[in-house]
Amino acid sequence: MFRRVLVICLVLTTALPVYAERVSSAKGSDIFLESIAVFDRPWALSFLPDQSMLVTTKLGTMYHVDRTGLYRTVEGVPDVFAGGQGGLGDVVLHPDFRENNWVYFSYVDSNDQGKTKFARVVRAKLILDNGPRLGEIETIWHQNSALVGQGHYAYRLAFGPMGSDQEGMLFITSGDRQAQLPAQDMSLNLGKIIRLHDDGRLPTDNPFATGSAISQSLWSIGHRNMLGIAFDGEGQLWAHEMGPQDGDELNRIVPGGNYGWPIVSEGIHYNGQDIPNHSTRPEFIAPSIAWVPTVAPSGLIFEGAKAWIGGLRSRALIQVETSVQPAQEVQRYEWGRRVRDVDIDARGNLWVLEDGRQGRLIKIVREK
Repeated sequence: MFRRVLVICLVLTTALPVYAERVSSAKGSDIFLESIAVFDRPWALSFLPDQSMLVTTKLGTMYHVDRTGLYRTVEGVPDVFAGGQGGLGDVVLHPDFRENNWVYFSYVDSNDQGKTKFARVVRAKLILDNGPRLGEIETIWHQNSALVGQGHYAYRLAFGPMGSDQEGMLFITSGDRQAQLPAQDMSLNLGKIIRLHDDGRLPTDNPFATGSAISQSLWSIGHRNMLGIAFDGEGQLWAHEMGPQDGDELNRIVPGGNYGWPIVSEGIHYNGQDIPNHSTRPEFIAPSIAWVPTVAPSGLIFEGAKAWIGGLRSRALIQVETSVQPAQEVQRYEWGRRVRDVDIDARGNLWVLEDGRQGRLIKIVREK
């Protein structure tokens, strides 16, 4: 009887034994993987001030996770239309979370029972007393075109860092939904980076502020599928995006910038059709670094000028030095699993989420 009760308790706590797995880069640097927990199709993680975490999963569940790997379901997440590349997406904290308890997250929604879909961003109060739950949910933004396809939502989120000229501003990546042409269409908010106040209001100093309400929300245009957005240590905004067939990009984002998709790319179409590269059209901003073959980047965080990027197709954790031009990949750690997201806690520890049905939450221990 005791053994049966013990087994049940272990299942309920969902903690895993911690073990270290050594991974070496081609340049001889080692990291060690400490497996903390396992989730079904995890998508994003974000640290709370007490260094516990919020973890989202594609199928629509959000978890509150402590540093030992014990986790509980966060109640109150809206209904999510999961499928293809979309579901419950990113999650970030308001810069003043300690005072206001606002969390922001993205998900796939539908107004016609799932026939067509669009990305939505909301904020909610995170309540941890008496079980984690969400309250006071408010829509901040949504894509203004609902499409049949299930790809290229992007819907990553980032707040401007405290003390920078973007302090408190919310940035949202909005993918082209595999439709390509909307990325250059100023009447649509697809294929764009969006900049808003924390309550969803339109800033008056956005680069297209004299146009329509849609164009007033735009910070940059000409993007494809941006699964990473973050500020570096100097307060500069960066985003990466998946190319078509090869040609993934890491871009230094400037207000009003046009990054050229689908007119130019460093990759080619999946049917083999060529696409002019950025050098043929200097009016478009070229990437700081592009990958051929693809790495399929997902997740982005900075340590100073060093970017950490998760790799899906490359099954890797990639480090890029952005203080040089062009930016340079300096390390690549591979352990045979798709890396969906990456973050850094307040103590400087690097964490990653693996992709898939048995996606691990991993703490990275680096060589001293």
